[in-house]
Amino acid sequence: MTAGAAPTERAGVERWREYVFALAPLTAAMLWGGMYVVSKWGFETIPPLTLGFARVSVGAVALLAIVRYQYSDRTFSRRDAARFFALACWVTGTTAAGFVGTDLTSASQGALLTVVTPVFTVVLGVAVLGEAITRRRIVGMALATAGTVVVAVGEHAGSVAGVDGRGVLALLAAALTWAAYTVWGKPLVRRYSALETAAYSTALSVPLCGLLAAAELTALGISPTELPRSLSTLGAVLYLGVAATAVAWYLWYKGIEYVDTGTVAVFIFLQPVVGTALGAAFLGEQVGTAFVAGGVVMSYGVYLVSKDRGT
Repeated sequence: MTAGAAPTERAGVERWREYVFALAPLTAAMLWGGMYVVSKWGFETIPPLTLGFARVSVGAVALLAIVRYQYSDRTFSRRDAARFFALACWVTGTTAAGFVGTDLTSASQGALLTVVTPVFTVVLGVAVLGEAITRRRIVGMALATAGTVVVAVGEHAGSVAGVDGRGVLALLAAALTWAAYTVWGKPLVRRYSALETAAYSTALSVPLCGLLAAAELTALGISPTELPRSLSTLGAVLYLGVAATAVAWYLWYKGIEYVDTGTVAVFIFLQPVVGTALGAAFLGEQVGTAFVAGGVVMSYGVYLVSKDRGT
């Protein structure tokens, strides 16, 4: 009876692992879905690079508080310390470029550019980690891309026009640096944990983002003491730092504890759809048939990739 129970128990563990890897990046995408509205709101009173600095600062404090409790005596080799710093550079790049790009583009433009992040991740995963790329994954990525385009263009066709080239370049840079953060973070996630890798890379990015924020405030002639301290601003910073950074980045890395980076990356396609759905639910924004049709196609594409095991 004991021998027969072992395979059943292992099967149960494997099913649980599948749920974890899917739910973790899915939840991260949901948290990022609300980030566009919150960050746009924050830009009304805080410049983009400065808001990015506030975001990673709050996120680092939240992550380190948990890490200090669970891994109080952790030590690293110089090589791994250098790898964590490299991740911090990618974090700085994606935070700065992402917020500047968001400030210069519309929601639909940002949604369209979101589709390049999984593509960059798959390419880097193959080149750097030797991950497999299968026909199923290619088909799933194509469907998810098509669905995202339908949602973005169909729901906000008018705002797709008038593209700001600087914003597009910034968002492309953000996509590439996030893909790099995902791929080069995988070895450290496997060696340590998703929590530690997210925490140390975020903490090391704080002084780097701080330098960019200082340069921005100096260029704009704004003193740090002049920045608003209202409850609404505090709420925006807390959401960006705790939910969209500490929780979301940990969950993102949690996904790649179990599967290839290319499989996890496909969940990014859900971000603009979740954002649109949240806008309809909480802001009274209208959605039409394009949202439903595109969402169904995109969801099926995500499903195909999520079931792919690289064989």
